[in-house]
Amino acid sequence: MITHKLGKLVLPTIPCGHIVVILNNDVARKGLCRSRPDRAKMSVVGAVFVALSLAPLLVLSVPPIGTQPEQVHISYAGFPGSMEITWTTFNETEESTVEYGLWGGRLFELTAKGKATLFVDGGSEGRKMYIHRVTLTDLRTASAYVYHCGSEAGWSDVFSFTALNESTSWSPKFAIYGDMGNENPQSLARLQKETQVGMYDVILHVGDFAYDMHEDNSRIGDEFMRQIQSIAAYVPYMTCPGNHEAEYNFSNYRNRFSMPGQTESLWYSWNVGSAHIISLSTEIYFFLDYGVDLIFKQYEWLKNDLEEANKPENRAERPWIITMGHRPMYCSNNDKDDCTQFESYVRLGRNDTKPPAPGLEDLLYLYGVDLELWAHEHTYERLWPVYGYKVFNGSIEQPYVNPKAPVHIITGSAGCRENHDPFVPNPRDWSAFRSTDYGYTRMQVHNTTHLYLEQVSDDQYGKVIDSIWVVKEKHGFSAWF
Repeated sequence: MITHKLGKLVLPTIPCGHIVVILNNDVARKGLCRSRPDRAKMSVVGAVFVALSLAPLLVLSVPPIGTQPEQVHISYAGFPGSMEITWTTFNETEESTVEYGLWGGRLFELTAKGKATLFVDGGSEGRKMYIHRVTLTDLRTASAYVYHCGSEAGWSDVFSFTALNESTSWSPKFAIYGDMGNENPQSLARLQKETQVGMYDVILHVGDFAYDMHEDNSRIGDEFMRQIQSIAAYVPYMTCPGNHEAEYNFSNYRNRFSMPGQTESLWYSWNVGSAHIISLSTEIYFFLDYGVDLIFKQYEWLKNDLEEANKPENRAERPWIITMGHRPMYCSNNDKDDCTQFESYVRLGRNDTKPPAPGLEDLLYLYGVDLELWAHEHTYERLWPVYGYKVFNGSIEQPYVNPKAPVHIITGSAGCRENHDPFVPNPRDWSAFRSTDYGYTRMQVHNTTHLYLEQVSDDQYGKVIDSIWVVKEKHGFSAWF
């Protein structure tokens, strides 16, 4: 065999009409021309090019590194100076570690350890993944930190977050939305950029993720969690369950997210600035096969939580009480959803259970809830202050100044494969503003008396299409009179 040298690579000449494939430094004949040396050199160059172009095909049998952290997201752990870091691996690791430090200080000078739980998907493949959780404590209020997570078997990228400001005079800024999928997530890019430039302190995702997390043996859930990492790894990503999480008893939702309390993220509350925020499950009213008792358990918990929040010393410190739940009590959509019915399960409860299951409207009104955030309808709708299907504006000129009933916002238009929901042409009197544009809501709790809300249209390149100030000189049940 005659050989030709090309740099340090020595290759054999090969009969015409073949291709060279290089495997483990060997030359396999499939390949080029045996003739003049110059033609052979050209053939060798072509062979190397072909080999390199085929390289991805030659490594398909190499499995991914299952100990590499991914799907990193953070949430407020519910007590001062804390943050919960959550991530996923597909193989078990010996430890779950977060290394972190103050921004501008010594990198990774602090270490916290947690644990991993095995999540077995309910699909036909029974896919396994390990959900890692580490709680950081004793964080300096309002201070920026740099962190990464993982183990000696693999580390995540480096991320940053700002510890929540524990002051009740702080004015936190929120992005709020529901119903975002990994197909047609139209608002995602704008939210990613705005989060990374520091526009938000907290994200509130009001149910319905990925569409749907359980699909393709939960690979859709994996992909969605990777998509939101560019938001959720930087600011607390606070959630509530929606109807699209129901498969296998909400197992993807309950396993993937880490909210405060001991209810697998189904319902919980937490404090931020001058607000007490309550997250609820509306889905317990609809998926009775998972337990009618959940309706009563949540109702009793909610009543106790509201009683605690309404103690004079607590309501004086955090006068704003804000709830978020997926399915609204009211809406003017033309789709026969629960919120289009006067006898809404969420609003009035169910009479077909034993005993009858209580609804939420009277309880929230009785304890003076100021603002109720909803999603589910793939639209935006702002309501006048409403209770019992009646409007209770503060005044004709200033309806949201000292309103006489809770204010409702429906913000489910972030973008998903189901596109928009239509509106009825003639809405009820309680409907104040409606839009079918893709978008999301911004909120800032300015102080104990002023709260600002605005709706961003992604269809209109980030234009603010609606905004209100809610002004309350009094909070609590007595504020209605």
